[in-house]
Parts: sequence; C-alpha cells; structure tokens
Amino acid sequence: MTAIDYQSLAERHGDLLRARPLKRVAPFIVLAAVILYSVYCWWFFAIGETLRRVDLSIAGNYLADWVSYEARPDIDIDPDGAMQITFPRFSPLGRNPAPDWITVKRGTMERSTGGASAADGSAATETSAETELPLTGFMGTGAQLGTTTTGPDETAIPPVEGTETIETVMSARVEFGGAGTVDVTPDRVTVTREGETLTLAIEPDVAVRPQSALPEWASQKYEDGKVIVRFGFDGRAEIRDDAVKIRRRFLGWENFLFDINSPFFGMSAGEVVTAIAGGERLDPSRSNLSLAWNNILYNASWQHYDVWIKLLQTIVMAFVGTLFAAIIAFPLAFIAARNITRNTLANQATKRFFDFLRSVDMFIWALFFTRAFGPGPLAGISAIFFTDTGTLGKLYSESLENIDNRQREGVRSVGASPSLVQRFGVLPQILPVFASHALYFWESNTRSATIIGAVGAGGIGLKLWEAMRTNQDWENVAYMVLLILITVYLFDRISTTLRMRLMRQS
Repeated sequence: MTAIDYQSLAERHGDLLRARPLKRVAPFIVLAAVILYSVYCWWFFAIGETLRRVDLSIAGNYLADWVSYEARPDIDIDPDGAMQITFPRFSPLGRNPAPDWITVKRGTMERSTGGASAADGSAATETSAETELPLTGFMGTGAQLGTTTTGPDETAIPPVEGTETIETVMSARVEFGGAGTVDVTPDRVTVTREGETLTLAIEPDVAVRPQSALPEWASQKYEDGKVIVRFGFDGRAEIRDDAVKIRRRFLGWENFLFDINSPFFGMSAGEVVTAIAGGERLDPSRSNLSLAWNNILYNASWQHYDVWIKLLQTIVMAFVGTLFAAIIAFPLAFIAARNITRNTLANQATKRFFDFLRSVDMFIWALFFTRAFGPGPLAGISAIFFTDTGTLGKLYSESLENIDNRQREGVRSVGASPSLVQRFGVLPQILPVFASHALYFWESNTRSATIIGAVGAGGIGLKLWEAMRTNQDWENVAYMVLLILITVYLFDRISTTLRMRLMRQS
C-alpha cells in the first residue's frame, strides 16, 4: 500500500485507523500497576527491614563451612592456675594430635590434695626451656608429654604432705596462619591481629576483663562474659573465664579417603600408592588394596558406602515411581479423553481422579505414606507414583484430545476394528509425546526424591537432612549436594537426548 492509498483510506475510514484513547494510555496504566504492586510487596513482606537485618558474615561462615573443616582444641584453665590442652575425641587431627600451629611451654606445679586453693599454698614452677617448644602429644603418654627432669646439679624438693606435683602447661601460643596469634597464660590472654593487640585479664571461674577497648574483630556480649575474637577464614577463639576454645579452620575436606582409624591415616598420596603397589601387608588377612578400598567405603567421617547406597535408592525411587505412574496413567488417559471414550460420566470421573491425585503435593503424600508404611523407599515410591499418575494422566488425556483425527478416520475407513483404529490411528501419534513426558518426569523426580527423602521417605534426602540438622557437618552436606548435582545433570542429559530422538522420529 502506497502513501496515497493509505491517505485515501484514512479519509474514508478515519475512525477505524484512529487509535483509541484507552489503547494509548494502556502501557502507562500497566507500568503504574506494576510499580504500585512492587511497592505493596515491599511493604507487605517488610523487604527493607529484612535487608537491614541481613548479616553477610553468617552467610560467609556457612559457605566456608562447605569447603573447609575445623580443628577444635580447648585450653582449659583450672581455678588453681593449672592449664591443659584437650582435643575432641574424634578430632580430624587423629588420636594424638600435635599440630605445628600450637606451641607450648610446660612446667610442674604443686597442688594441694586437701582442697586448698592455689592461694593457700599451690605454686607453679616453670621447668621447660626458655624457647617455645612445639606441641607434642597432649593426649599421649608421659614420655610423649615431654616430662621434664631435674639436672644433675639440682636437688628435687620432696612434695609437702598433702600436696602433689603435677605437670601443667605454663603458656601456649596458637597461630592462625598469617591472620594473628593468641597467647594464653593462666591469668592473661593476649590476642594479636593486623598489628593490633588486645589483652584480656582472666580471673578463673569469675570474669574475663578486656584491658582496653575492643577492636572491630572482637566482641563481648555481657560484661565480664566471654570474648570472641575472629580471624576471618582462619577461624576464631572464644576466651572464657575457665577455658580458651580455639576454632582453627583449614581449606579442604578432612580425612576424605581415610579416617583416623585407618592404618593409611596420615600417609601421603605417594606413601599410600607405594603401600598398595607392593608394601608389606598392613593387615595379614587381606591385601593392602583390599584394605584401602574397605577403609574408603566405610570411612566413619564420610560414610561413602552409605551415602552412595542412599543415592542409588533415590535414583530407584524416581525410576520406579515414574514407571508405575506412566503405566497406570496410559490406559486411564484413553478413558479421560473425550474424543476416544464417548461417555461424559467416565470422562469426568477419570479427570477428577487425576485432579485429586495431583492436587495433593508430593511432599504431603510422602508424609502420609511414611506414616502408613514407615520410613523407607516404599513411601517415596508411593508418593511419586500417586502424584505423577495424576499429572501424567492429565497430560496424556490432553494429548489424545489434540490428535489428528484424519489418521483415525483413514484406518477406520478400511474396516478396521476399534482396537486396531487405536493401535494404528492413535498410538503412532501419541507414543513419542507420552515417552517424552515420562522421561521429563523421571529426570524431575530425581530431584524431588531428594526432598521427600528428608521427611523419612528414604534415599539421600534423609541422609542430607541428618547432616544439616547437626549444624556442624556442612562439608558432608556439600559432598552430598555435589553428588546430587552430578546425578541430576547426568539424568537431565540422558532424558534430553532421548526426548530429542523421540520427537525427531515422530
């Protein structure tokens, strides 16, 4: 149409070409509605207040917990001034930890055995060398503890009746990488970070008193209460009136292959390979290769075998639940389709049955079947089966109602029976679509099975929830999440490839 033709048309039918007033302002009305709705949501959900309370340091700590582990020694301070360093029973550093980032000075002291306090006669005597010695075997025997002895020209003073001579830690220094240090004595803790020094006076079982204003990296919630000092990723320390609790963080997953009970614990990768290849048997009853594989599978810290079995349960739950749902939904869809089954009552009854199954969320079905069957994969399979039967049935029936009837009529025109009409006139059209839907739901249910497993329906979801509930084993959570991501990715690729091939064939 030329400009002249358009002008002529406009002169004859101007009312048709003229934009209506409402249409001209419609974009502005939509924009104003979106802005008003956004303001309402901001107020109703208190987004501003929520953002104000956000503490990004907490998120950073959680993220760090996923990719690191902590060593947690405690420096206990007794009322009489004696100190000792203890590690948790299942410390990632092993049974007799001797980390090079803790150095101590040891000595002996006399302590009353009659209940008298240190002020009533207990006296500490430093017998270690002036230089700081590396920590050796806090949990070990007397020889490992580095017990000092008197020199040849010294006379041992016999203990006074009612007293005992004990070995004690006179002072300890904890190094947090390059972030800073914590120096501990029975009555004083000195913290150094980024050129700043904080001194805390300790009155055992009474108070912790800062000797100066607290820097930004230290906090004390209550007067005379514990003081927490932070060293960023390297960890933190809690200074209390009866102990200094160290939380030293290291990058990586501790003891991922061999736990502290394994004979391979503490070996380098080269030493492990050498032992497996031809070293002397660590266990006379089996080869080193068999022993290493057994230690990896049954690692007490990571429980690889149990995690992998639970992951396999999740995959089986998704596959079996989706398979049964597709098998049941297939014939029911023919009853629900109005162009296949010419019975309104049957159509509506089947469709309402599908609505009932899919209107109840899979998570709710999982709770119901967990109560009915008890915790385990059967509850998860049933939850997936019920939900997907309703959803697949609806999708299948809608696909049947949208088929090309000309193919059915062509088969019927040659005198084929009703069953042959469905076999050759309907199935070739809808089978690729049905298979595509089933494959998609199988891939999707691999993720869903993880969620419903957390409520007791079995699989890795339950294992994941148990690790999260402790609020400490976040590296185990990261391990299982990584396995789930890899599994979902693989099944997504397999499902996508199969669907593409099916659709091309159709």
